[in-house]
Order: sequence, then structure tokens, then C-alpha cells
Amino acid sequence: MEITPQLAKQIYKYLLKNDYTDDNDNISQEYHEAVKNGALAPLPDDLKPYKEQIYQLIDSVYSDAKLPQIENGRGAKTNPMNANFEKKEFKELWSRINKRAVYSVYFDTSELIDKCVRAMEKELRVTPMKYTIQRGEQLESISYDNIKSGAGFKVCETASEYNKSSIHSAVKYDLVGKIAEDAQLTRKTVSEILSKIEKSVFAQFKTNPENFISEAIRLINEQKATVIIEHLAYDAIAENHEIDIFTDAQSKQDFTNAGEPLKRHIYDYVITDSKKERIFVKELDTSVEVVVYVKLPKGFFIPTPVGDYNPDWAISFKEGVVKHVYFVAETKGSMSSLELREIEDVKIKCARKFFNEINKKINPRNVTYDVVDSYGKLMDLVCCDTKNVF
Repeated sequence: MEITPQLAKQIYKYLLKNDYTDDNDNISQEYHEAVKNGALAPLPDDLKPYKEQIYQLIDSVYSDAKLPQIENGRGAKTNPMNANFEKKEFKELWSRINKRAVYSVYFDTSELIDKCVRAMEKELRVTPMKYTIQRGEQLESISYDNIKSGAGFKVCETASEYNKSSIHSAVKYDLVGKIAEDAQLTRKTVSEILSKIEKSVFAQFKTNPENFISEAIRLINEQKATVIIEHLAYDAIAENHEIDIFTDAQSKQDFTNAGEPLKRHIYDYVITDSKKERIFVKELDTSVEVVVYVKLPKGFFIPTPVGDYNPDWAISFKEGVVKHVYFVAETKGSMSSLELREIEDVKIKCARKFFNEINKKINPRNVTYDVVDSYGKLMDLVCCDTKNVF
């Protein structure tokens, strides 16, 4: 078949009309999808006699869409689940830790109010809002692309100013409602706290409302944490965590911090948050004492009065090798409670009470929970009886 200028023009119109070419006149992905699905638009009558030759010609044209797609091995992708998920040891571990519970707590509201007032008066300091002012000049020669990209001006001078009267002062903030929601207190209690602090402290709200609210929430939660832990109790309920939380966690993840494929984890890879966690994973995965382990997904949490708590790891050891076969661990860089943030420390104390209550309902050696800073510390705990586990 000879491709005349007239014939070439007709083919081009056909491709253009059906979006079979892109802006660079390459064959588009839509064309290849239509071929794959047997849904190509019919050729015009003048071209139908040359149907086979025309499609051969189109297919011979270079197109990125025909190239195999190369996956970024360290980018976002699905984390595959492996055979460890089906091991009886993992099923047994999961059956021991998947219990849900509700908590109840009683504390003296007046004591909490007094503590919050003292803490806010001592520590609440709001940062004035900072404004950066730039003076610039338009370039002598400027194009549309310069204006569009913001490159049509050059900065000649920059100055920073602080203003104690927020430019957002006209914005209405539900100060009491926001603090009550995030601190999990009644509006009445929050109102009493705010009404009792010194006027000079409360006046900082106008300086930077958002910073005032966030700092007030932080300080109230810290004080709340110190007075509730002794009066906290958990009651197991009939509901369990669904095992679907593990399949839900298979969604696209950033594999930038993923290490090598694993042997004992229920996924092929685990996404770690720090160098210490990466070392911990390597030692777990090479340990002959460990049968299976998992970094617990966000869907597994323990409710606490200061927010939901998600433990780090669940581990099943070889029976007969260690004294505590089923273990839930929290990995921290420091073992000193003084070096943990107060809220974080309270969540850990709540978790101890939670697992203690679960063990009472099942059996005292059902599962062990503790905080460790290394694999060595973990093995110290599982290989010997300890009175400090709960």
C-alpha cells in the first residue's frame, strides 16, 4: 500500500478524532487500551479497504505506551502478605491479643482544674505571629511564563516583623469547644480552667489564637494524664479487632525506608521509623527463637483517656525455648520514663493495665507486654520471669 499525502491526512484525522494521539503526536495510551479491549473506533469508509495495513502502520510507530512499565522499587507500592500470616503460631498470637475493651476512670475534677490552672500560668507562652515582608522589582524583560511561574520579579529586600495583635483576630474561634474536644473534657470544665487563669496569660489568646489553643490542649492533657492513671479500669467486651486490619494495611506504602525481604514477618517488608527499629527488625528476623512477628497496623489500638494507643510489635516465640511465648512490645530509644513525653508514658501505663485485665479474663500467662529499647532487652524479659511486666 502506498501512503499518499491524502491517505496520510485521513489516517491522522482518524487518530486525532478518537484521541489516539497525544499532544506530541505520539500514539496514545487510549489507542493501546482500545486494541487490548477490542474496542477500536471504526475506520472511515475510504480507509476500510486498507484496514490491516493501516493498523500495522500505526502499531509500528514508536510510543511510550507500548513500553513495559518499570516499577520504582523504592516508591509507593503494595506490601505483599506471605505464608507466615497462615502459620498456626500467628493465629494463636492474634487470638490472644485481639480483644477489645472499654475503659472507665474517675478523678476529682476540682483537683484537675487546679493543676491545669497552675500549669498554664507557669508554662503557657504563646509565640507572636511572625510576618515576612518582601520588597521587589519587576524585571525589565518579562514573559508570560515568567509571570505564571512567579519569576517576573526580583526580591530586593526582606524584613521580619512580629505583631502582638493577630491579623486573624476577626476570625471566630470556638476556644472552649476546640479545647474540650481535643482534651476530652466537658465544656464546663474547660470554661472553669480558662476563667481561673491570670488575665495576662489568657490575653495571649489574641496574640496567636491557634498557638494558644494547641498549647492549652497540650498542657491540659499532660495534667489530666497525671491524675487519671491510678483510677483507670478496663472491662473486656464481646467485640474483637477484625483480622482485616492486616489486609487493609497492604495499601500503597512508601518503601524508601524498607529493608531487605523478611523471613519471619507476615509481610515481605516492614516500614521502620528509625535506625533503632531497623536494627530491631533485623535481629527479630534472624533470631532462631522467633517463629513469627508483625509490626502492628494502625487499626490495632487500645483506647486510653489521652488518645488511642497503637503498640509497635506482636511476637510469637518457639514454645519451650522461652518462658513468655506471646509478647507485645513497644520499642523506645530510652527506657527512662523521665525521657518519654508524659502523654506517651501514660499511654504505656494504660496498655499495661489493658493487657493485665485481658490476662485476668483468660490466664495470667496469656500474653506479655512491655517496653524495650533493644532485642537484647526483649530476650532478657522473655527468658526469665519478671515482676515488672505489668
